[in-house]
Amino acid sequence: MSRSKRVTIADIARQAGVSPGAVSFALNGRPGVSEETRQRILAIADQHDWRPSSTARALVGARAGVVGFAVNRPARTLGTEAFFTDLIAGAQSALAQHRIGLQLVVVPSIDEEMDTYRRWRRANQVDGVFVLDPRDGDPRPALLRSLGLPSVTIGGQPSREDAPATIWIDDAAAADSVFGYLAGLGHRHIVYLSGPAEYEHARLRAGVLRGLSERGVVGEVLETDYSPAQVSAVMRMLLSRRERPSAVVFDNDVMAIAGLRITQEMGVAVPGELSLASFDDSVVTGLVHPAITCLTRDTFTLGERAAEFLLEQLDAPETLLDRTGPVPVLTVRESTGRPAVA
Repeated sequence: MSRSKRVTIADIARQAGVSPGAVSFALNGRPGVSEETRQRILAIADQHDWRPSSTARALVGARAGVVGFAVNRPARTLGTEAFFTDLIAGAQSALAQHRIGLQLVVVPSIDEEMDTYRRWRRANQVDGVFVLDPRDGDPRPALLRSLGLPSVTIGGQPSREDAPATIWIDDAAAADSVFGYLAGLGHRHIVYLSGPAEYEHARLRAGVLRGLSERGVVGEVLETDYSPAQVSAVMRMLLSRRERPSAVVFDNDVMAIAGLRITQEMGVAVPGELSLASFDDSVVTGLVHPAITCLTRDTFTLGERAAEFLLEQLDAPETLLDRTGPVPVLTVRESTGRPAVA
């Protein structure tokens, strides 16, 4: 077979001794061929470095063999958050087993995220998408329905009846394990440094903290943009008060490390004068001194399950039922202890 000529599905079918339809099923990861035949077809495609024609794919409505992930986060901070690197690695690991690619873009706003979905759909560039950070009044589910673009949301509670399928980790229960532990140690003034308040997980966590007022806990929620610079400024303000909180909980590990640095800058002993905890864990939180108490999540597995879920959704005629992700556990380290006696 001449290497100067573009290899087609028909060429692969002749060499494999099967129909072009069988080749299409195999290359798109669809049922209809045996696993032995699928592997033979894939090996021939690899041998000839076969890639689908984007023009032909758009004309016939065939699958792109790619799923999309538009992440609305500051590009400068994205690479420092272990949650995203682990989530993307897990998703990519599962997708690679099905020969499906992942197209990742970082967008500055939800409007740009929605424009990305429109562009992807017009060009038949992706078969489905992951959606992150559900929020109150979220406009994305309605848009995805109107576009006919399959999706799976990664969230902190079950989806509404008319919304796309969600793989979720109970953020309310997770928040209770963190805030409840601190309350059990005797802390009565706890500050939660959250990300943007419109995010579902921030709202759920804040609600759990405020609910501890029944146990005599004063819960204070301070919103940030996740950046170490803003977290540092807020921590300096907190530690300059006449009456400081006895515990601070951060939305992620990078925020927690930034907060720990400010306690060291201002000579505040952790945990002797202030306990610190984080809703995300990473290797670094266990290496700093003192090591930080964290909610440990198997985010790699969450990414794997989300990818498998999305691939199933692509073949399903209706919206699938929600699923739960791996349950997080509280990892207690040196940064938390009983509050100092006044």
